[in-house]
Amino acid sequence: MNTPVLWRTGLTLLGALLAAELCVALHTPIPWMLGPLLATALASMAGLPTHSAGALRNAGQWAIGCALGFYFTPQVGALVLNLWWAIVLSTVWALGLGWVFGLWLQRRHRGDLGHLGAHRLRATSYFAGAIGGASEMTLLAERVGARTDLVAAAHSMRLVLVVISVPFAMQWAQSHWGLQVDPSLRSVTREVSWSGLLQLSVLSLLGVWAMVKLRRANPWFMGALLSVMVLTLAGTQWSAIPAPMSNAAQLCIGVSLGVRFQKEFLHTAPRWLVSVALGTLGMLVVSALFGWAMALLVGQHPATLILGTSPGGIAEMAITAKVLQLGVPVVTTFQVCRLVAVLVLVAPLFAWLERKGHLT
Repeated sequence: MNTPVLWRTGLTLLGALLAAELCVALHTPIPWMLGPLLATALASMAGLPTHSAGALRNAGQWAIGCALGFYFTPQVGALVLNLWWAIVLSTVWALGLGWVFGLWLQRRHRGDLGHLGAHRLRATSYFAGAIGGASEMTLLAERVGARTDLVAAAHSMRLVLVVISVPFAMQWAQSHWGLQVDPSLRSVTREVSWSGLLQLSVLSLLGVWAMVKLRRANPWFMGALLSVMVLTLAGTQWSAIPAPMSNAAQLCIGVSLGVRFQKEFLHTAPRWLVSVALGTLGMLVVSALFGWAMALLVGQHPATLILGTSPGGIAEMAITAKVLQLGVPVVTTFQVCRLVAVLVLVAPLFAWLERKGHLT
């Protein structure tokens, strides 16, 4: 990393830190992620030279993955196993919702994007609507000839809208209705042990290494999460994650989301971005209704299932659940299973739907 990039990264982090402290003072939800996200996005769109190093996002995802793994006690593991049918149902829901969103985008933009051709427009709309990771969906879209800039822009817009709106909605509901979930879903209180933290770091980084070698999605998050989850399920408790470390991780994730909104972003097919924003808000509403209905079926708190079925990112939704104490292990399990299923099934599903004529 050369000197100008180091300066840009350092100044971006300094601005993000000030924004986080301001949000803490204002008592906003998840201040250490939302403050940096909004400040960095606004600075980027204003043309300021913001920058986020990939290593910082990786470190942030690793720390959050470790912190979330502590919630998977043996009691929680048994609960999650009993919810397998609900997890499958919510995964099918996510695939279907993404398909419908993609169809809506396609029909809405046949006029202004008709020059792409039928196949390319179908591919662009379908992968833009799929509720998966931005980088993974963009790579899959590229393989079938989609316009990757539109796909990437759609996922950035969806993710940021969800990350901004859902925590505020949950905080409002918590202050007005006093959301209280099952105490067994909360993390076991433990102290920070520096020797234990070192052991935990080594184990979790081995998990990351394995995920990288296996070419799995989100290796820094998934490797750390699964390693610490196995440790906690086995009843072993080495150390807690220090609060400053968790806050710094959220800041890094917020910055990495914010830098996507460069000045050129607003000039990327403005009508397309408006459609994505409207569609995302619609998906949030119907997903909340679906999550509420699922909660009634499985006997969990509605807030937990609404977060679990929200069309956001795993780390971001799990952070919201963690900060607001809204059933982290259930939210994380639902989101992880959705991510894996979408990643595995979305490409063959596109080929089948196009062959059957269900994308017109």
